[in-house]
Amino acid sequence: MSRARRVAIVIGLLGAAVMAALMAPPIPQDPAYHRLADARAFFGIPNALNVISNVPFVLVGAVGAWAVRPGGGGTARFIDGRERWPWMVFFSGLLLTGFGSAYYHLEPNNQRLVWDRLPLAAALMGLFVAVIAERIGVRAGTALLAPVVMAGLGSVLWWHGGEVRGHGDLRPYALVQFYPLVAMPLILYLFGSRYTLGGAVLTTLAVYGLAKVFEWLDGPILAMGSVLSGHTLKHLAAGAAGYVIVWMLTTRRPRPRFERSVR
Repeated sequence: MSRARRVAIVIGLLGAAVMAALMAPPIPQDPAYHRLADARAFFGIPNALNVISNVPFVLVGAVGAWAVRPGGGGTARFIDGRERWPWMVFFSGLLLTGFGSAYYHLEPNNQRLVWDRLPLAAALMGLFVAVIAERIGVRAGTALLAPVVMAGLGSVLWWHGGEVRGHGDLRPYALVQFYPLVAMPLILYLFGSRYTLGGAVLTTLAVYGLAKVFEWLDGPILAMGSVLSGHTLKHLAAGAAGYVIVWMLTTRRPRPRFERSVR
């Protein structure tokens, strides 16, 4: 299959996703989303385990951002130096998600949720563009980084602005959340990697999918032993998913024909 046809498949999937979002009715934020199973307080911290379990986001984000930092001092190496910027967005988003999510879980409501979702959207968009840069082309990734990140942030602001006016709509946020999660495995299948460990991104996506399952089973998991809730496990699993990316970037090597270009 030609490269142009493979690119057309990815773009066609985006078109189908946009059409599905436009045809769907508006999706308001369900107030039940804020009613988490584990509201236990420890040391004066409300919803303590859901707050504290955000620490992995901060740690992984900081370690990852240090690894990909510009100037040649990081432990991650790139064939093209421009590849580091989507990863910097990804890790910076993870770090800020740790703080934003902790702030939200102290007192879950829509006004605080926006500070959780903004950095998370940036992180996911950074990961998506990083995959595009590595698999489809650095030029494409460089050109798409700013508009794709802005689309992610804009989807959150669109929802929040609507909530303030009494008619919130999560359709754009759902689009930027779920299209990359479907498109990235497709890109990994259609386009070869210039690096070893190319399947590690799939591992990250699988662990993130497990985190979403934990979120959906928040109460039942807590009821099993009254130790950890599904939402707390979601945070820990999502942090682990980010660490897989740190491991990949600091361990992988360019495939032989690209070795001389590493920066």
